[in-house]
This record gives sequence, structure tokens and C-alpha cells, in this order.
Amino acid sequence: MPEIITIILAVLIAVVVIVVALAARKPDTFTYSRSTRVNAPPEKIAPLVSDFRKWRGWSPYEDRDPELKRTYSGKESGVGSIYAWEGNKNVGSGRMEILESTPNEVRIKLDFFAPFKASNIALFTFTPRSGATEVVWAMTGQNVFIGKVMSVFMDMDKMVGKDFETGLASMKASAEAVR
Repeated sequence: MPEIITIILAVLIAVVVIVVALAARKPDTFTYSRSTRVNAPPEKIAPLVSDFRKWRGWSPYEDRDPELKRTYSGKESGVGSIYAWEGNKNVGSGRMEILESTPNEVRIKLDFFAPFKASNIALFTFTPRSGATEVVWAMTGQNVFIGKVMSVFMDMDKMVGKDFETGLASMKASAEAVR
């Protein structure tokens, strides 16, 4: 019996060493982004991002907790606008603050408090293209060790990207409906 325990322990240690080695090879930063083409000018789309109250109409995260507690502070929209949330395990808690806001770009400081702590930058760009606008939603940040370990088992770009695609599709529908 002690031989089996020794073998099991050796296998577990080997698995941990392999996971740590794979995680250590992951990059120190990450960027996830998706884009879509919207048949509206940037000045019709940017307000959907620069006013956090309008996120309820397009953000894929807004409906994941029917009891989500939202707090708006600072300016109503644009630079200095702040949105904090507290919700269930599907949305956790965090805070966003608009750092830059123009018709062509909105840069947001995005802090997560739960279920894990992280500080990232969300960037929305709106580039005119032949009568339409290319909208890019990107998020960048430091890839801390726990994030590196998670990325050994999950494709974080695919997970986050799916949410961005859903949000961009809703944003497109909202912007194109406002004429």
C-alpha cells in the first residue's frame, strides 16, 4: 500500500511541475480583441460606450445577474464617468472609469475585485470605413500567475472573445437602430 501512495504522490507532483512549467511559459501580458462593422458613424456609436448607463442596452455582462447592483458616479458620461457593480458569481464585482473619450476612442480603466483581483484597460476604437465604422473592443492587462495557470486549461481569448462578439453584435444593432 505505501508503494501505491508513493506512486500517486509522484504522479501528482509531476502533474503540478508540468502545469507550473507550462504556465511559466505564458506571456506576461494579454490582449483580447474583436471587431465588427457598424453601419453608423463613430459619433452615433461612441456614446453607447462613453455613457455607462447605455451599456445595459448592449453589454453581454448586464443580464448575467438579475439582482446586479450598479452604482454610477463622477460625470454622467465621458472622462471621469464611473460605474461600479456587485453581483453573483457570474459577474463578480468591480469598477470601470473612463480615462479618455473621443468620437474615435474610449479608454476605460477596468478593475475587478471578485471573484479575482485584476486591473486592465478596455479600449474601444471607432474607425470610419467606406460609409460605416469599424468598431474594435479590446482588453489588455498583466497576465498574473493564476491567469497563466488558468490559460493552461482554458482558452481565455476564446472565452472573452465570445462575450466581446456578443456585445459588439448588440452594440451594432443599437447603433444602427438610432438613425
